Amino acid sequence: MTRLVLFDIDGTLISTGGAGVKAFARAFGTEFGVPDSTRRVKFAGRTDRSLVRELFALHDISPTPENFHRFFDTYVFWLDHLISHLNGTVLPGVHDLIAGLRRLEGPPLIGLLTGNIRLGAELKLRHYELWDHFETGAFGDDHEDRNQLAAIARDRGNELLGQSLEAEEVLVIGDTPLDIACARAIGAQALAVATGGATLQQLKEHSPTWAVADLRQVDAEQICAARTAEFAR
Repeated sequence: MTRLVLFDIDGTLISTGGAGVKAFARAFGTEFGVPDSTRRVKFAGRTDRSLVRELFALHDISPTPENFHRFFDTYVFWLDHLISHLNGTVLPGVHDLIAGLRRLEGPPLIGLLTGNIRLGAELKLRHYELWDHFETGAFGDDHEDRNQLAAIARDRGNELLGQSLEAEEVLVIGDTPLDIACARAIGAQALAVATGGATLQQLKEHSPTWAVADLRQVDAEQICAARTAEFAR
């Protein structure tokens, strides 16, 4: 049985209309005087801190703790502003899947596994009235390496549940090949959804446990019943 379900945010739960990327660009422009800073960087599946470090390197900015603080203080200001002015949405099937997980007998713990810093994740999910659904998680300010975040999220789930979960009792849901790799880093099951950073065919090439076009195709009971469940391959 699946005991811990971990959701990615961007492209999996919500689309913000590009608020995160735009907030990155605004923060680099206002704090460091760098225009069009995000043009050469791929955001999908990355941690916020790794993206900032890459941008610092590209623009010869010293990666000091002070500069990270400067960036993120300004980033969350712009994110909060932009998310209210862009046409984002909760992605198809999200509400029904979460409700379905809650209705299960002995429901799994529901958490987040995201490269967003915690405050950024909260700003996004509170805007779409999703934040309170999640009981645990790991965030981009917990570790710069996304795969390490998977272990942190699992360990926090273990602590809340009062037991050590087997690898197959953990399910990671995400929209990029990096999310699949993140699941595999801890031996977890991976449900890939093609609502964000990759096509369904591209996701299938990375051999997730399941791959679907969107979360309307997902049955909560089936994905939590057994590791051998088959649907929407």
